[in-house]
Amino acid sequence: MRIVFKTNYMQDIRPWKDGYQLSLYLILLAVVFAAPFFMDAFYLGEMTNVLIWAIAGLGLMILTGHTGQASLGHAAFLAMGCYANIILLDAGVPFMIAFPLAGILTGIIGMVIAIPALRLHGIYLAIATMAMSILVDDIIVLTEPWTGGVGGKYAPPVNIFGFMVDRWGTPREFYYLVLVVSVIVTLGYINLLRAPLGRSFIALRDSEVSAQAMGIDVARTKAISFAISCGITGLAGALMGLFAGAFNNETFSVVISIQLLMMIVIGGLGSIHGAFFGAIIVGFLPQFLSIAKEWVGAIAGGSSVAIPGLEFGIFGMILIIFILFEPMGIYGRWFKIRTWFELFPFYRKDMFKRQKSYLKTERLR
Repeated sequence: MRIVFKTNYMQDIRPWKDGYQLSLYLILLAVVFAAPFFMDAFYLGEMTNVLIWAIAGLGLMILTGHTGQASLGHAAFLAMGCYANIILLDAGVPFMIAFPLAGILTGIIGMVIAIPALRLHGIYLAIATMAMSILVDDIIVLTEPWTGGVGGKYAPPVNIFGFMVDRWGTPREFYYLVLVVSVIVTLGYINLLRAPLGRSFIALRDSEVSAQAMGIDVARTKAISFAISCGITGLAGALMGLFAGAFNNETFSVVISIQLLMMIVIGGLGSIHGAFFGAIIVGFLPQFLSIAKEWVGAIAGGSSVAIPGLEFGIFGMILIIFILFEPMGIYGRWFKIRTWFELFPFYRKDMFKRQKSYLKTERLR
């Protein structure tokens, strides 16, 4: 059994619980930093894809996981960030300016959209955001002079302090670019949750009536949450466009929005770790299924058979299993296992039973 004994207030507000937890995070950071030296180009690309999905998951996690506002339209903000970044690059704006500006512009647009949309609750808000995602598809086609329409656009190599970074030509440098962005976004997210604004998000998620009674401006807090969420998602969209190399209006379909929401639910709704766990599932599931089909074909003595919709079918089955048996997702299961080891032999079987009733708040209305 391990007990953390706090002796000053700094220990209570710092991002890590103790030195042991900090050392684990530093080891993890060292491993992912050294990944390009022991991975080939294919798996390095998959790691890059996972990090991009994690950034997008962090964006949606702010809105859905920590503010309690359901959204099925974040693919629209991925598209906004992607196209804004490429249009600025084509206009001659340096990448170090175009990239953050794409996120800022997406966040501002998200805040403007949030003013009428966030008057809705629950399923109605989800439907409204889904309609917005469908509408953006048509807007991309209608604004063909800027977006390329159905033909799409191509992402050029970016210049970062004199170094040309390209997803295909320099995969290692592009991986480090995505890694740096993901670390910065994660650290910003951690500090946001420790700030009064982040605590307002959580209070709003648990009970809007109670949050309003404590003096929280509900409309303003929702709008800020939507803006931050859209801004981070826009950064992920800019990186996703550079990673894909070529994209059009069909790249950011409403299916991406649904997949993004399912990702954070499976990973663990309401936790930063959950965005990364869910991104690992989304990133590596297609490759795992491809390898599994080859193994089955080799064992059966024939070629592997392509099954349409297999990936989304497996993904949906995983989601159903977690909703039925572990609503807290992968991180929730890991948290329970870790707690068992930390409190052994004093762990009680029903320690987490209260959370089932706690989740039945007005956030589900």
